[in-house]
Amino acid sequence: MKHEKSIQDILRAVGGKDNIKNFEHCATRLRIILHDNSKVDKALAENVEGSKGYFFNTGQHQFIFGTGKVNEVYQEFQSSQGTGETASFKDDVYSNMNAGQKIVRTLADILIPLIPALVTTGLLMGLRGLLLELGVEMSDTVLTLFQMLTDTAFAFLPVLIAYSATKKFGGNPIIGIVVGLMMVAPQLPNAWAVAGGDAAPLYVSLLGISIPLVGYQGSIIPAIVAGLLVAKIEKNLRKVVPQLIDLVVTPFLTLTVTIFLMLFILGPITHQMEVYVTDFILMLIEAPLGIGYMIYAGLQQVLVITGLHHSLSILELQLLAETGTNVLNPLGTASMAGQFGAAISAALLMKNKLKKTNAISSTTSTLFGITEPLLFGVNLRSMKIFISGILGGAIGGLVTYIFGLTATGMGITFIPGLLLYTSSIGALVQYLIVVASAFASAFFFVRLQAKKISEEINA
Repeated sequence: MKHEKSIQDILRAVGGKDNIKNFEHCATRLRIILHDNSKVDKALAENVEGSKGYFFNTGQHQFIFGTGKVNEVYQEFQSSQGTGETASFKDDVYSNMNAGQKIVRTLADILIPLIPALVTTGLLMGLRGLLLELGVEMSDTVLTLFQMLTDTAFAFLPVLIAYSATKKFGGNPIIGIVVGLMMVAPQLPNAWAVAGGDAAPLYVSLLGISIPLVGYQGSIIPAIVAGLLVAKIEKNLRKVVPQLIDLVVTPFLTLTVTIFLMLFILGPITHQMEVYVTDFILMLIEAPLGIGYMIYAGLQQVLVITGLHHSLSILELQLLAETGTNVLNPLGTASMAGQFGAAISAALLMKNKLKKTNAISSTTSTLFGITEPLLFGVNLRSMKIFISGILGGAIGGLVTYIFGLTATGMGITFIPGLLLYTSSIGALVQYLIVVASAFASAFFFVRLQAKKISEEINA
């Protein structure tokens, strides 16, 4: 086998084949869950041949091999085990998580499948802006068609989320779709029109209480709650409804009870919570003198280390739905660029040619928005390197604040992220300056500490 030495090193590090409970892989890492974590030899795990780093998180021993290579290693590892990836891997992962980690992972499982559609929408927004910037004249018909391409996904966002949430929680996704459609039905006043003063809520009296009904265009949390309700109500009904009438009664009650609760009780409450959360995040980011921008851009990669960065998707979605732009995207890229600059600077200080080559190769996936190999393979080996990356990211955040730069979409960063800034030549240039400033400053901060860092990484 091409990667036999790597696999043998892993098996020795984790306590042998019999200690492996489950395993799978992601874009860059081989993830292993063990029966007994005390059998792990950390020193061996950190020196697996071909691996760019090792770390333990949420009950998973994760070996970083990088994009492409991890697929080859996984296939050979699978063959050596004699068993494949099992359907219970996620259950094993969840069993090792605390409540906060489970919430973040659940949100990620719901939102990540939607990202390709939302990325495409953002790219189309950028394309329309670029064409207009270049002076291309468009007829009303063409502009209307462009509006259809760019606005549909966000107008019907609750439908997509209700579908994904219902599927995640084990309910009938089709019922989730119908509930989502009802939440944005044209019979309800459009949420954006109400917010803009062009329409008024539809007031309904219930038990003497006047309840304003508004559509849920662009809402996220209410749609997740709706998907959860569909799944829970459906599962409980199937326990008591006779099979003879289950096909009709269960969907009917699931649908009507869910939409009643969402329109009159849970929907208004969760939507208001959503507004408060978004306003709070914006308030923090918009702190005076760009301080919020600097803190976010500096520390965003800390969330990547913990795995909590997946929860940021819900904030980006809400920003796009409410403001039409996404300031977290350039700040996230600035954070990556800072760590990238620090890693390259540190790699050039390495005297061992093999270590230097491995370090540089572990940074390449960062150009496409994947930073785990860089973080665990280079930067976290010395806090001086990592902190230099944080400072570089903060400077990139300050430049973002000065420019007032925002993205037209989400889901892609660094080089692919260029496509989200094609609305104008100026925005594209500003994005490149943000990346360059974060990279160069982090590179410089590592060089300021070159002697001490060199001693640490070459020991």
